[in-house]
Amino acid sequence: MEEEEAEERGSNCGRTEASSGEVISNCHDNVAAPIIDLNKLLAAQSSEEECVKLRSACQNLGLFQLINHGVPDEVIGNFKRDIAEFFSQPLDAKKEYSQLPNNLEGYGQVFVVSEDQKLDWGDMMYLTVHPSDLRDLRFWPTYPASFSDGKPPFTVNSPTSTPWPPLMQSIDAYSSETKGLARCILEFMVKAIGAEPELLLGIFEEQARGMRMNYYPPCKQADKVLGLSPHTDATGLMPLLQVNDVQGLQIKKDGKWFSVNALNDALIVNIGDTLEVLSNGKFRSVEHRAVIHPNKERISVALFHYPRENLVLSPLPEFVEDGKVRYRSMRYQDFLKQLFTAKLDGKNRLEKLKLEQ
Repeated sequence: MEEEEAEERGSNCGRTEASSGEVISNCHDNVAAPIIDLNKLLAAQSSEEECVKLRSACQNLGLFQLINHGVPDEVIGNFKRDIAEFFSQPLDAKKEYSQLPNNLEGYGQVFVVSEDQKLDWGDMMYLTVHPSDLRDLRFWPTYPASFSDGKPPFTVNSPTSTPWPPLMQSIDAYSSETKGLARCILEFMVKAIGAEPELLLGIFEEQARGMRMNYYPPCKQADKVLGLSPHTDATGLMPLLQVNDVQGLQIKKDGKWFSVNALNDALIVNIGDTLEVLSNGKFRSVEHRAVIHPNKERISVALFHYPRENLVLSPLPEFVEDGKVRYRSMRYQDFLKQLFTAKLDGKNRLEKLKLEQ
């Protein structure tokens, strides 16, 4: 982080709960992050065996690493390069895309609900990427303004005839290439637990998607800060792309934190609260956080897949066995509002929806 950015963060950054002694790293056999191969899921001779692994990951951890996902290397490479260039700009340049009051989109910080709270040690750029008519191009970065490879600019899904700068093109290309991936993953997830995919696919089909690009600067007192506080995602699926080779994602299991060693160009797929509730607990949402490196920056990209806006969040009857409904009902918009009007608090928001059995 540049000095001006560190000073602006000020004394609100101390986080005593981020104790390095709580973390268990180098888990044997990647226990904390099962590896799922999409090619094996799609191949008839290996699909059943891979689905068993997928079911275990979804029920026990709520997270897995997806390899052979089909997103072209060129798309991922350009995306990573352009995001890194954006965050390398001076603070004033990035502030041109600053969030507006009561608006999540733009550059800034996430989950800031009061002036006196302890802030996370990280910045982000959040954009609505789908549907395209909801994109607010005021917040879409126009830097870098010229191509590093010398190729001429071209127009990608632009509402005007003006060619898009590289980062805007990279965001659009990555969003487009991953459009059908979440549907494919969800279909196999539902099949893996012996249910009909249509039960859930219609809830997420062609619904809103948001992208959060995360920048975690180094901090010499890394054990006293957190890049992102412990939380679960309120969405359905959240594929995460690690932009550089600095690790920092951790998940909580059995009261202990485990480091996730992200594979190069794999997508780390997180299951969110929406899927846990809709499946009546057959899928598990994962509590996770981001920790800081003492002298290296970390960059990642999260892609959030939201359910339909008018959803009443409640277990679907097809997932309720023996009449045991495990979660109370709530309007999804109210559930989402709770997320963005309160400090992150682990899995407590979801726990409050659970019914005593």
